[in-house]
Order: sequence, then structure tokens, then C-alpha cells
Amino acid sequence: MSALTLELGGEIFAIEASRVREVLDCVTVTEVPNAPPFVGGLLNVRGRVVPLADLRVKFAMKQTPPDENTRIVVLEIDLDGAPMIVGVVADRVHKVADIDLSDMEEAPRVGMRWRPEFLRGVARHEGQFIIVPDLERIVSETPSQDAAQALKQLV
Repeated sequence: MSALTLELGGEIFAIEASRVREVLDCVTVTEVPNAPPFVGGLLNVRGRVVPLADLRVKFAMKQTPPDENTRIVVLEIDLDGAPMIVGVVADRVHKVADIDLSDMEEAPRVGMRWRPEFLRGVARHEGQFIIVPDLERIVSETPSQDAAQALKQLV
């Protein structure tokens, strides 16, 4: 799989390159009152309103203020059978890499700080563990509010 590798909270994640529309420097985010923290803002991407999701919220990671390395990865995901454009905050974007999914293993149930159902698996690349998230499941499931509905309401 060709994947964009990015960093969140010191961990390396891989997102299928075919889903990536573009990578942006930090831009102005319009906060939405009463929106869930996971999808609390909107972006203007070339005249289009795009919800901004923060995977760090879903993975219970420490949220840090943006710095010169922070990027927004604009992705297309499948939400309830329809394509949707969403921005995702990344602490740093690394590169596009070929990751051999045949070596991907199921996420361990013990010793992981993330909910295993949010992960497609863990792969190895250049001696590092790479986390492959299940973006559709992450976006469609939240304990406090249906994130899919929140995303749809924001756009």
C-alpha cells in the first residue's frame, strides 16, 4: 500500500495515499459552538467547507498547540456509503511510503493506549511500527455523540 506517513503524539500513522487530497500548512479554523471536540472546527479549502477532525481526541492523546510542523491532511473518506472530505490534524507529515500490508498484524489488545477497534493494524516500515487507523470507524463512532452526524451537520 502506498501511504502517507504522519506523526501524532510521537507515534507514526499511515493513511492510504489514495485517500489524501492535499496537505495544508496550518490555516484558520472556525470553531463551532457546542460541537464535539473531535470535530470542533471548520476549514475553508478552496471555497469548500471542510470539517476538521482531531485524531488525538479519539486516541486520548495530549493535544498540543500547532507549531511550524503542524499540518492538515485533507482526506476523502467513506461515510455511510458516500464520499466525504474531512481535514485531519497532524503534528508532522513525513512522506509517502510503500508499506507491505501482508506484514500488518492485528493491534494487540493489551499494552496499547488506543482502542483496537479504531485500528486496521500495525505494520513495520524501515524498522518502525506504523499504526494504520480505521478512519471510517473512528469517524462513525463516538461515545458522546454520533460523529458521522456531527460531521454532516457541520458541512
